[in-house]
Amino acid sequence: MSEVVLITVTGRDRPGLTAALSAILARYDVPVLDIGQSVIHDSLLLGMLIEAPGEEGCAVFKELLFKGHELNLTLRFTPISLDEYEQWVAAQGRARHIVTLLGPRITAKHLARVTEVVSRHGFNIDQITRLSGRISLRHPEKKPRGASVEIALSGEVEDIAAMHADFLAISQDWELDVAVQEDNLYRRNRRLVCFDMDSTLIQTEVIDELAKAAGVGERVAAITESAMRGELDFAESFRQRLALLEGLDEAVLRQIAENLPITEGAERLIRHLRHFGYKVAILSGGFTYFAEYLQRRLGIDYVYANQLDIRHGKLTGRVKGEIIDGEAKARLLRQLAEQEGISLEQVIAVGDGANDLPMLAIAGLGIAFHAKPLVKARARHSIATLGLDAILYLLGMRDREIAELERQG
Repeated sequence: MSEVVLITVTGRDRPGLTAALSAILARYDVPVLDIGQSVIHDSLLLGMLIEAPGEEGCAVFKELLFKGHELNLTLRFTPISLDEYEQWVAAQGRARHIVTLLGPRITAKHLARVTEVVSRHGFNIDQITRLSGRISLRHPEKKPRGASVEIALSGEVEDIAAMHADFLAISQDWELDVAVQEDNLYRRNRRLVCFDMDSTLIQTEVIDELAKAAGVGERVAAITESAMRGELDFAESFRQRLALLEGLDEAVLRQIAENLPITEGAERLIRHLRHFGYKVAILSGGFTYFAEYLQRRLGIDYVYANQLDIRHGKLTGRVKGEIIDGEAKARLLRQLAEQEGISLEQVIAVGDGANDLPMLAIAGLGIAFHAKPLVKARARHSIATLGLDAILYLLGMRDREIAELERQG
């Protein structure tokens, strides 16, 4: 076969550069085996892997060099051996991974720590992309909601669990979340998102708010914290807490519902996911009364939670039907995926407590959101530095794309 050559082009970017160079290759009918281009602050980096024609190879390279000089570009030609080329061909189809960095800001220290882990685990960095918007130094008040960088990796997976653990250690030491996902079709085709409610979609535990109104706040809060840490069986702790609310007036529920503190980024996230055709569900160990309020406000498709037993306008301290615990959440998630005709890999699950772990474990993208240490350690992905709309970054969406949608209304 003819010689394989990598052409590397650098210089100041402007319209027409790639067209001018590829036109020369076209005149000689040169096969382009691979191509990639990136621009950073108007600086161009263009790479083309070509199969150079045997007899006309010198003429092609000569013309390219002249055109490069005319356009003030630097061209470099690197021969690629047949063995190297065939190894590259054989590598296609192998698993690839995406590492996403999330935080209020991303510094060189963050990048150094993350890329050191990537290198140590045998991965090569193919591409780095900024997902968050540009930052004005003159107008810092206009800075984006957060910072996000996406790193595309290639290489054989040796111990992905150990890599997860290393990224978790980084997140504990620095104000940074690091997620690693396999880069496959499922990552770009999620279709259902299932949220826990208390301390996830809303920034409170409703049962604690009810307990305060009933005058048993400290007793219920102690049981809640123990359950969230995984120290108590959820169903039993739930019965204990609910029993303390016996006799509470139903009017209190409406007052609390109207003042629920929606989590930062929740409305923006759900609005955009619905735009892209996602179905949205609440799978909660809380109460349907409040979940249905959020359903109307946020446009939720499905609600599964515990139904309070109310008689003569007073809480009886019991629920109707089964208690929605961790296993029930996982079962309902499976049921919804089957109902929607999708794979579990196409489901996103988001929660903060120990009773969310079963559904986080089976979803294609399970996210521990501002979670307790036990939950964060056991979940595959975690967000602790930004709001719920940071999930858009995990789906590969850029700020400029979302801003365009928002301008369109």
